[in-house]
Amino acid sequence: MKIKKYENLILYISLFILTILSLFNMVNAKLISDIYKNVFLKQIIWFVMGYLIIFVLQKLKIKNIFKISKYLYIIANILLVLVLFFGDSTNGAKCWLSFKGLSFQPSEIMKLALTFYLVNIGTNKKINNWHDEIKILLKMVIITLIPSVLVFLEPDTGAIINFLLILLVIIFSLKINKWWYISGFLLLGLFTGAFFILYFNYQDILIKLIGTSFFYRMERLINFANGNSYQLTQALVTIGSASFLGVGFNKILLYIPEAPTDFIFAFSIGNFGLLSGLIILLCYFIIDDYLMYQLKHAKNKKVKMFGYSYLSVFIFHQIYNIGMNLGLLPIMGIPLPYLSYGGTNTLINFIFLGLTLKLLKEKTI
Repeated sequence: MKIKKYENLILYISLFILTILSLFNMVNAKLISDIYKNVFLKQIIWFVMGYLIIFVLQKLKIKNIFKISKYLYIIANILLVLVLFFGDSTNGAKCWLSFKGLSFQPSEIMKLALTFYLVNIGTNKKINNWHDEIKILLKMVIITLIPSVLVFLEPDTGAIINFLLILLVIIFSLKINKWWYISGFLLLGLFTGAFFILYFNYQDILIKLIGTSFFYRMERLINFANGNSYQLTQALVTIGSASFLGVGFNKILLYIPEAPTDFIFAFSIGNFGLLSGLIILLCYFIIDDYLMYQLKHAKNKKVKMFGYSYLSVFIFHQIYNIGMNLGLLPIMGIPLPYLSYGGTNTLINFIFLGLTLKLLKEKTI
């Protein structure tokens, strides 16, 4: 499927509006805390690099990346191991590696490497019988399980959800017997049921199995259910108190912890009003709709698998982050793409988008 240059214009305009809104909010972020005093300049750097990445990717032949996907996956796993030993601790979690003043999040790199590797396996292996189905399913599950366990040890629940979502999208793209899907959901249901039985009745055993860190994350879910979150309270009061146009530059309506990252949606509404919230939702809708339409009409299996994997994670982050800001979902470290502050997540999102747009233009992969 050939895509004309002007057909991407509406996507790029929506993306540009999101990044501009992000920068507007970074101007006000310095009023939240001194640790955010340089986020405006840093975010500009990430966005400039992101747009350059998209431009460069459109000029390259990227089909060979699938051939080296196994090695990218191995490197990403090595980085996840290194972060457990040498990572920087933030809020009780080791998720970041620092090198000569630069910090990055290996789990974000794994998100991209895992997608490439699973797509390559899913499109290169011929499935002729149920033996082949078992082999490819087990291989994909194990490949996903390895980084999931490493990330679990950090711990980073959001990254695990991303990995599992990518796995599910690619598995559902395979033409296999429907009973495998049914069996998978039954096993997931049994596992979830067993987990909650232990949680509510045998907490000592559960703590020994999963550790105190993950157990306390479950406790935070209970706090969410009881409405006992200071972050959520501040976010909801900000949204409820915001005017149509907000307070503008160099002012903040209310203090919100983690405002430039996890609570950027509420922070933006407080800064630039309900209008900014509507603009954000409209921009995401346009990007989502555009990518869905293009992927629906794509004929190449690799393009569909890769594109839908990115799109599923992209939409998940939108729904979860905004739902979290509105008090509809538990608080978790899920950033809002192209809006939340952060270098690794921002660049990986730009890479994913650039690769998807490039793959959609490729005739053969």
